[in-house]
Amino acid sequence: MILSVDGIEFSYPGKTVLKNIKFTVNKGEVVSVLGVNGAGKSTLLRCINRILKPQKGTVLIDKFDIGQLNEVEVAQKIAYVPQNTNGNHYMTVFDTVLLGRKPYIKWEASKADLEITGDILKLMKLEKYALRNSNELSGGELQKVIIARALVQKPQVLLLDEPANNLDLKNQLEVMKIIRNISRTQNISSIVVMHDLNLTLRFSDKFILLKDGKIFSEGDSRIINTQNIKEIFNVDAYVDNYNGIPIVVLV
Repeated sequence: MILSVDGIEFSYPGKTVLKNIKFTVNKGEVVSVLGVNGAGKSTLLRCINRILKPQKGTVLIDKFDIGQLNEVEVAQKIAYVPQNTNGNHYMTVFDTVLLGRKPYIKWEASKADLEITGDILKLMKLEKYALRNSNELSGGELQKVIIARALVQKPQVLLLDEPANNLDLKNQLEVMKIIRNISRTQNISSIVVMHDLNLTLRFSDKFILLKDGKIFSEGDSRIINTQNIKEIFNVDAYVDNYNGIPIVVLV
């Protein structure tokens, strides 16, 4: 186990968003958080990353309480890709990704920082854009750059809020493959907020279904079934299988 979320509760003034959230994520796992808009998915990621301070509960990474760490220490353990991202129009793609090394840079970027940045750009198939400014990129290309910036942090925990947002079908598959593979090869615990059930079924190890700020169900792909889809999303569907790949079919 690497990440433990224990009893997280969070409220905005007059509105309770998360209620007694408890789960664990092992090294190398990709866990998808699913639910309708307003279920608390994005708020949960921000509480884990300490962008928001929960009223109750703790988040532990390798038994370190995130609430007791400073910002740099948190950034060395957790990388976060928010749902809406904006690039710096006056920075190249290389420099934008290099910013992810900031928690490790004291005076100037080291040779190792530059090499890590180059390696991640290659992994994300962005090396040909390295010297282009971010304002020259499409929304999908920029999304991949922001994910690359998170990966160069070399985090223990990777939080991604709709990482396939703004991507075409090919890039959706490519990005999700990268997230799954880098999680496994580098023993990163990844938590992904998703809306596309078919995409998440294909690339996730575990699933958390949120409803009204609570965990409705948690487990492997078997919890993505007709009954739970109806309960969470209020649509009729069934799960079929095509060449070993589970597929959600709307009725």
